[in-house]
Amino acid sequence: MKKRTIHNGFWYLLNSVGLMLLGSCQSTPPVDFSTQIKPILNNKCITCHGGVKKSGGFSLLFEDEAFAKTESGVAAIIPGNAAGSEMIKRLHEEDPELRMPYEKPKLTDEEIDLLTRWIDEGANWGQHWAYSLPEKVEVPQINIEASLAPTSTSDFVQNDIDHFILARLDEKNLQPNPSAEKNIIARRLSLDIIGLPPSQELLDRFESEELSYEDLVDTLLNQKTYGEKWATWWLDLARYADSKGYEKDMARSIWRYRDWVIDAFNRDLPYDQFTIEQLAGDLLPEPSPDQLIATAFHRNTMNNDEGGTDDEEYRVATVIDRVNTTFEVWQSTTIGCVQCHSHPYDPFKYEEFYKLMAFFNNSRDEDTPGESPVLKFYTPEQQEKVDKIIEWTTKYGDEASAKTYKDFLQFTEPVYKSHFFKEINNGSYDDHASVVLWDKGNCIIENGYTNNASYVYLNYRSHYNGTKIIIREKDAEGPIIGEFTINKQKQNITARFPIKKLDRQGDIYIETHNANAKKEANLMNLYWVTFIPDLPGEGQAGYSEMGANLMEALNMKTPTVPIMVENPDYMKRTSQLFDRGSWMSKTDTVEPGTPESLNAWNPDWPANRLGLAQWIVDKKNPLTARTLVNRVWHQIYGRGLVSTVEDIGSQSDAPSHPAMLDWLSLRFMNEHNWSIKKLVREIVMSGTYRQSSESTPEMYEIDPENELYARGPRMRLGAEQIRDQALAVSGLLSPKMYGPGVMPPQPDGVWQTVYSNAQWVESKGEDRYRRGIYTFLKRTSPYPSFLTFDAGSREVATIRRTVTNTPLQALVTLNDPVYLETAYHLAKNNYRPDDIEKSIALSYKKATFKEISPNRLKALKALYQTSLAEFNKNSEASKLLLPFEEKPTAELSALTLVANAIMNLDEFLTKV
Repeated sequence: MKKRTIHNGFWYLLNSVGLMLLGSCQSTPPVDFSTQIKPILNNKCITCHGGVKKSGGFSLLFEDEAFAKTESGVAAIIPGNAAGSEMIKRLHEEDPELRMPYEKPKLTDEEIDLLTRWIDEGANWGQHWAYSLPEKVEVPQINIEASLAPTSTSDFVQNDIDHFILARLDEKNLQPNPSAEKNIIARRLSLDIIGLPPSQELLDRFESEELSYEDLVDTLLNQKTYGEKWATWWLDLARYADSKGYEKDMARSIWRYRDWVIDAFNRDLPYDQFTIEQLAGDLLPEPSPDQLIATAFHRNTMNNDEGGTDDEEYRVATVIDRVNTTFEVWQSTTIGCVQCHSHPYDPFKYEEFYKLMAFFNNSRDEDTPGESPVLKFYTPEQQEKVDKIIEWTTKYGDEASAKTYKDFLQFTEPVYKSHFFKEINNGSYDDHASVVLWDKGNCIIENGYTNNASYVYLNYRSHYNGTKIIIREKDAEGPIIGEFTINKQKQNITARFPIKKLDRQGDIYIETHNANAKKEANLMNLYWVTFIPDLPGEGQAGYSEMGANLMEALNMKTPTVPIMVENPDYMKRTSQLFDRGSWMSKTDTVEPGTPESLNAWNPDWPANRLGLAQWIVDKKNPLTARTLVNRVWHQIYGRGLVSTVEDIGSQSDAPSHPAMLDWLSLRFMNEHNWSIKKLVREIVMSGTYRQSSESTPEMYEIDPENELYARGPRMRLGAEQIRDQALAVSGLLSPKMYGPGVMPPQPDGVWQTVYSNAQWVESKGEDRYRRGIYTFLKRTSPYPSFLTFDAGSREVATIRRTVTNTPLQALVTLNDPVYLETAYHLAKNNYRPDDIEKSIALSYKKATFKEISPNRLKALKALYQTSLAEFNKNSEASKLLLPFEEKPTAELSALTLVANAIMNLDEFLTKV
């Protein structure tokens, strides 16, 4: 009996262990390519076996390459057979000449085991999480009763966002922070939505519960200042500036685009339409002036006016920038390296870069000083004449001719610009974008099209009377199609001259003659030539008058803004691959196309920028909504759900809350219908957002970056916000919106202009006190205090501003005239002559929205008394400190220093 008992016990023990081992084997999940294998390949293998290098003919970038035969004639990976795979054999090699990774540390046992298991399981080549989007995401269900603190958890949950957050907090046994106090949350909310502290009236209504939190959110979202705050963020992405960049960095009139962005945010233009209008507003049916202005997004590229530069080189640089910026802004993808070779880490092929480039390669802008095409803004009187011409062409012409004349009157395109001219003899190309011709001078417009027109239109300046111009087909021996004489013209003029009608494409030869001119004297500067179909309605009463009106309209001087315009078919450019990325080494021709690794192309979309924009905002695109949601989250919390907000490719950080990112993205597209306001509203309505931002040492140790969101956001304000807030609390901030950039005070000598007489002319009146978004931005010399607080020069798209903390920042807020003036007015507005302590306390509360503590009050009062004694000793000191005040007193001067100290406190410079 005893032996049997022992035997049975051993059997049961063995059976239990076997079942445990079997259960363990069965419970081991399959290796996940995206999260477990791809990071190893990217970090340890792909530098030698990827898009740049394919050592041994083996690449791990794309699936077909990874399983293809190598230079040895066999594949390095045999799915299902790790033991027979050369890749695994090389990982185990002891010989350093054979072991992989070559000349690098050996992989860990865990990494080798993962790769081995992955191959044995079939080497499933999964997809990176960002390149597919689920159709639906379930919201986690939270059992409030079973949580660590049911009451606080119940108070915390305000919407579905909080369910996702609590699910992660429960995993870490963390509790969320309690809600922030009303004054704190009101300031935080206002800074996030409108970029300014709340008005006293709004704060009082909220604190007295006359206004609910939800009402406060909606009130702020409906203020016009909302657009100014969020436009500041977008202008970083759009690389908006008031100058062209490069060496000359001449001024550019593009502020109407900035105003369009502000207005688009205020009217909550859906993000899909917001995208389409900026990328291709000119290609929409009958685009409005606003939709044309929107296309200035891609006219924010730099323009090189320096003498001797190659216009085509810089046109190509502009096109490349547009490809890179489009993918950085809308797809969180750094695609610039694909210009030279396939992406080292992400599934984008070298050829795909040039297919994308083909979408942008047919815009009319060509790096000329005039920045054509530019949209014209007529006065009401001018517009009346223009409208009559458009009405005439609509009445007597067909749809195509009406559009031709409307477009030409709006932005004077298409034209053959002078830098397009070839074989210039007895003349030269002038850096001011004109061809200069002498006596017996000539040039050729290659492959020009006269459009079967009865007139040639010239934009020129003439220096002599009696200059004969002859236009021929093909060359100097070709048949004459036009012959006419021009006289001296000091200013640029657009004129038309009769020619023979031709309806074919070919070279157009232009020659000039004037025997009365000196040898090599400039007869004329020819800026552009064009041929447009004849004005319809010939024979109708008023036809001649309408022709005269047309020429008058074409010579009207107007304000302008650069826009995007597409080439007509007869001017369409051929797009080619660049060998090793060099624009001078062109190879195979390509057609427009999108990366195969993303959503499929719909054949109903046009193969131009409009089709590309539709592809980007297609709901099957896995990157667009994720990118926007992640960046809006980053703007509010100071970090994205994917912390690498500029990149969500395979080298990016993993999402802290992947399910919530997908859920918000789907909701943004489907429930919110691409409304950014609704997305912002949902985020700030959450209990997660309303938490106190205070931390404890224990909480900081567990989650130093607040990745789990167990506390509210805490971050330093942006450059513009710091100045705007200073103006707001001092009562100086101007509510004036829109218009050209303004020039608030800045130190002397900052601008060093070489090529022009441009000066920083300090703005007067309320323009001196306008929001930072309206400050004139010169790329080679940005506004100094903004630059010190991490704003950029916007030469390229700024996806994320670096947040630094340097002594220079304190020097700005302590000494910059703007901050001294705002400190003075903060002190003056709260000055109580009979009660200095109250004066200080009121200024502190106005600036920080907090009651001052006894210790703070004591320290600031001591600063006041010390300063007062100094100002009483030196009567000139007050005038030096406050040059804008006619009769400064010692008391107000001392209080100004106190207010300045308050405006340098962390509570003022930080959103908590």
